[in-house]
Amino acid sequence: MQAPTLPSKPSGTPAASRQRAPLKRTIWQDIMANGWSYLYIAPLVILILAFTIYPTFASLGYTLYQWNGIGDPSNFVGFDNFTRVMHDSIFWGSFLHTLIYTAVLVPVQLALALALALVLNNPKLKFSTFYRSVYFIPAVTSAAVIGVVVQLIVSNFGDNINQFLINIHLIHDQIDFLGDPRFALGIIIAVGIWNTLGYNLVYFLAGLQTIPTEMYEAATIDGANSFGRFFYITIPMLRAVGLVIVILAILGSLQVFDLVMVMTDGGPYNATEVVNTYIFHQAFGGASRVAVEPNIGFASAASFFYGLILMAFSALQLLIVRYVRRQRELVS
Repeated sequence: MQAPTLPSKPSGTPAASRQRAPLKRTIWQDIMANGWSYLYIAPLVILILAFTIYPTFASLGYTLYQWNGIGDPSNFVGFDNFTRVMHDSIFWGSFLHTLIYTAVLVPVQLALALALALVLNNPKLKFSTFYRSVYFIPAVTSAAVIGVVVQLIVSNFGDNINQFLINIHLIHDQIDFLGDPRFALGIIIAVGIWNTLGYNLVYFLAGLQTIPTEMYEAATIDGANSFGRFFYITIPMLRAVGLVIVILAILGSLQVFDLVMVMTDGGPYNATEVVNTYIFHQAFGGASRVAVEPNIGFASAASFFYGLILMAFSALQLLIVRYVRRQRELVS
């Protein structure tokens, strides 16, 4: 009886096994392979290094001195500037005003931007390109110019505005809109919403145009109305883009400066002082405010302290984004 023969191994090997694992390229090889890409971004990198990174680290040494910006710093105070910042009630008041500005502007502006984006994304809307340009014009206009124009309108035509409000019985006495602590910050927030609305409008439009129209058509065939399509298709598909838009809007609002500086200079009575104007006034003083002796060291310390707060806030946002993504992955 002949013993059974074992099946012989195939003489050839699969093509996949014959392929050798690709060698990892070094960073220098990657740069050489994509040389033109790095060459294109080189001017931007140089400008950022020269006018952002270097000044930031160069001013770190000034935080240890009390210095008015003239001559060389010599009055060494150590970490006293940081201690003064942490115990300065005006700094925390300006920080509160910045939070109020952000807390009001971001949700209102994003809601308006999303609503306008839904309207302008409608293919049946005529002259949609024209409307998009109109809404984006304030975003490309200098915030300082907008602040000057609004200040002139409120100041020079304030009597007419007051008379109109009195005639419709909304107010009983005339109001100095930018000189009254009760209204100044609200006016700045309203102008800020209008000024930067165009950016978020464009972001939402870009996100909406990535949603396949077939999904809406299928939902319509299944009997979903406009609200159902919005809540079950538009919102879930915009979630990733929306998180980025929210983060950018918050970080941009926390750095408000131009509008406040031009319209009120932080007044009246520090009612509209935000952190960036506070730092500016501490560094250079101001003629329209209570006299402040310029102190570059103290202003640098305040700037670094606020930067640490923003970094912590950004890290918190990233943790929230990661948590939301993990929860979504677990659900799916």
